[in-house]
Amino acid sequence: MNKRAYLEDKAKNIRILTLKCIGNLGVGHIGGSLSIADALAVLYFDKLRIDPQEPTKRDRDRFILSKGHAGPALYATLALKGFFDVELLDTLNKPNTTLPSHTDKNKTPGIDMTTGSLGQGFSVAVGMALAVKLDAADIDVYAMVSDGESQEGQIWEAAMFAGNQKLDRLIAFTDYNKMQIDGTTDEINDLEPLSDKWKAFGWHVQSIDGHDVLAIDEAIERARRTEGPSMILLNTVKGKGASFCEGKTASHNMPVTMDMVEEALKELM
Repeated sequence: MNKRAYLEDKAKNIRILTLKCIGNLGVGHIGGSLSIADALAVLYFDKLRIDPQEPTKRDRDRFILSKGHAGPALYATLALKGFFDVELLDTLNKPNTTLPSHTDKNKTPGIDMTTGSLGQGFSVAVGMALAVKLDAADIDVYAMVSDGESQEGQIWEAAMFAGNQKLDRLIAFTDYNKMQIDGTTDEINDLEPLSDKWKAFGWHVQSIDGHDVLAIDEAIERARRTEGPSMILLNTVKGKGASFCEGKTASHNMPVTMDMVEEALKELM
């Protein structure tokens, strides 16, 4: 199996498990979970230096899902990677679960930061990257923000600091599916020109197809060779892979039945 086929298969399985665990619960943040599956596949099955047997290993790479509501996709990824049993996904957001709706580092192996309050996870990632620089550590810090989240002032405060400090080991992604809970981003608070904004804050910027695993892979490699922090704008489709929610603003957090899941699984297969 070549690299593209391998990573696309991982992304497909992340989508399958994400659909099943949200369907089992009956409601969830399906749209923004499915849109990042390809990026998660590349990170966890090609780039991140991590060990499921030692999830808190000091010299591991870090990944911060600042858009913490997309936790189901990250849980699916961690299960596939071997951080915990796949069967645990059926407990998503249920009483006494270790897989809450939004990610919690105190409950789930492999989660590097508790997130959900938009903007805060990204600020923590910047702080981690600063610590890496001060310690001269061989650690890469990755962060994923959403486009709706990018309307938070805290994002830009952190971006300004990271650019000023020239944090070389920080690589961030924007899940640019152009939709948020109340509609499209351009209707609510347009982010354009988004590339120019990040460049103005001292970041190296790439804009790519967020569903092309090799494009994501190559963008990360370019970012690694670049001085200062990097932002990779992932042009994605909300709910990618499941027609019942693909490209729909309602998919931010919606009821999902197992019948809907079964239809989506047929599409993915």
